[in-house]
Amino acid sequence: MKLLRLTALLLFLASGTVAAQEASPSYPFIRYNLNHLRYDTASPTMQAFLTRWRNMNANRQGNLNIVHIGGSHVQAGMMTETIRMRLIDSGPGIVGPRGMIFPYSAAARCNNPPDYRVHCRERMILTRCVYKEPEYPLGLCGIAVTAQGQHSEIQIALNEPTVDFGTTRVVLLGHSNDGVVPRLRTSRTELYPSYFDNLTARYFFNIDQPVDSFVVVLPCHEGQQFTVSGIYLDSPAPGLSYHSIGVNGAAVPDYLRCPNFVRDLRMLHPDAVVFGIGINDANTDNFDTAAFRRSYLQLIDSVRAVNPDCAFIFITNNDSYFKVSRRHYNVNPNGTLARDVFYRLARDTGGAVWDQFQIMGGLRSMEKWKDQGLAQTDRVHFTRAGYTIIGNLFSDALLEALNDNR
Repeated sequence: MKLLRLTALLLFLASGTVAAQEASPSYPFIRYNLNHLRYDTASPTMQAFLTRWRNMNANRQGNLNIVHIGGSHVQAGMMTETIRMRLIDSGPGIVGPRGMIFPYSAAARCNNPPDYRVHCRERMILTRCVYKEPEYPLGLCGIAVTAQGQHSEIQIALNEPTVDFGTTRVVLLGHSNDGVVPRLRTSRTELYPSYFDNLTARYFFNIDQPVDSFVVVLPCHEGQQFTVSGIYLDSPAPGLSYHSIGVNGAAVPDYLRCPNFVRDLRMLHPDAVVFGIGINDANTDNFDTAAFRRSYLQLIDSVRAVNPDCAFIFITNNDSYFKVSRRHYNVNPNGTLARDVFYRLARDTGGAVWDQFQIMGGLRSMEKWKDQGLAQTDRVHFTRAGYTIIGNLFSDALLEALNDNR
């Protein structure tokens, strides 16, 4: 088993090295010289975060939690998977718990990140924070699925062969007004919750041996329901957890409609939050930058209610286009306006900016990414190859800052 993991890791690192070598000369529109985090080196929160990283990396003790929040770019999972693997591979022995995940594809037509597989016997009811009036109270993940069948099960299997995310405790975030008690089935046994915290709506399952796959059993009899709003995969291993929180179509105000956002975030207690929300806010002819900034400051206040010393990293919007007819697209000029707001937010919070907009090539660069097969035809989203490049670029900039000993 260890030999297989080592072989897979070497193949992964080799492929990543080849990709990095090919990317630089192949795409002259990418501004590699701009690929840095921009922040005030005197910022107390950024310096505290960088110090915590260096201590964890040097001593292999404790856990560092980074939470990446966004929309469809994050739900797709390809960018954040790349970042997670790059950070873990940056130093030996820093693999921590896998952390928060969500079973997106438990609902019909809802895409799942590639780093874990989800299978359900019966499709579940979907609730997202983008709905005008979500039927169920949502939390940090901004999304929920509701089971209502007696054979409802959610099978989870981690799909990151190069990393041993052995889970010894599963925390199910969810609730039932009908008295449904969830169970957890592994290859060896079936468990009832070791503990249920009614105040935080969390069911704790302790597992005697690490697992990388399990089944959440939700035995709903006629008329009963159980709503799942997140799954936390825990282990005693020290190191880094990179949690990706994404909902297709989400704008900043959508996360403000999640009444249990702060409650759930307390479990993660982030050392840093990477904000990548904004592409949907700016997808309008009348982009209100003042309202955009106000909403962001409200969301930042929610994070600070959990950790006042949390560091913030803002990813500017990628260049994008409006669809005006079946075959015609116009460039979205709001990317530059949103970029200015992100820089203001970084100054307001002592945070950092990763200027994705300029690094990828600036206004109208998305067309060039599409022509190279790196962006989809909607000129808003990237392809897997494009998301991998974006993830590697962000990782390079973050690791540069993390390893800067100034």
